[in-house]
Amino acid sequence: MSSLSGNAGTLLAAEEWHAPGLWLFQWKPLVEIGPFGITKPMILAFIVVLVVIGFFWAAFSKPQPVPKGAQMWGEYAYTFVRDQIARPMIGKDGDKYLPLLFTLFVFVWIMNLMSVIPLAQFPVTSRIAYPAALAIMVYLYMLYLGFKHQGFLGFFKNKLFPPGMPKWIYIILAPLEFLTNFIVNPFTHAVRLFGNMFAGHILIAMFAITGYHFLVVAVSPLGLPLGIVGAVMTVVMVAFELLIQALQAYVFAMLAANYIGGAVHAEH
Repeated sequence: MSSLSGNAGTLLAAEEWHAPGLWLFQWKPLVEIGPFGITKPMILAFIVVLVVIGFFWAAFSKPQPVPKGAQMWGEYAYTFVRDQIARPMIGKDGDKYLPLLFTLFVFVWIMNLMSVIPLAQFPVTSRIAYPAALAIMVYLYMLYLGFKHQGFLGFFKNKLFPPGMPKWIYIILAPLEFLTNFIVNPFTHAVRLFGNMFAGHILIAMFAITGYHFLVVAVSPLGLPLGIVGAVMTVVMVAFELLIQALQAYVFAMLAANYIGGAVHAEH
């Protein structure tokens, strides 16, 4: 049940079983400053920023010839992003963009991990604003690199009119390419991460509430098997979610590298 958010705690004490819903993601402000409110997801996002900065500082501020501890794990993660994301997706220029891609990967991963951290128990990226902000940042950076390396008109020409096609087909292809490259791609970049974290949190909460209800709140011969299944599936889903959290961080960083590669090299 470690993956349940604080909102779920009020429901666990209820005598009737209730399916988890959108209330899991609705947080009242913990602190109000005029018209603004500070919610739990905002605090978790700030904590993640501090964790990422602290990890990078511990790993790379005083590098040793023989890495150990934070430096060892930092170099392993850095090498993974370089060899599995930056260079395959961007090419020989990929190392220039490693700081951004490495930070994105670690930042998204730890925001995802908040769902299984005791007391936190909420995936920050299950609130669409956070994946959307990161996707918009990548999108704007892609435009900047595209204009810088290909020119304003050249960038749009290469995106909308891929070479080697019959001229008449551009009437259909150009609008589709515009829709794909400039609207669908940044939208799905954010929604893919958000949707996976949102669905995973709902599933874990459902099994955890079911297990708790039928094993603790409403114990009965008929409900006992459901409670056992709920408890077992909670453990299984938490383990599965750990895999998905890392995978979604990888996919988010990989797509960012793909968009950067397409802006830097027209042939992409």
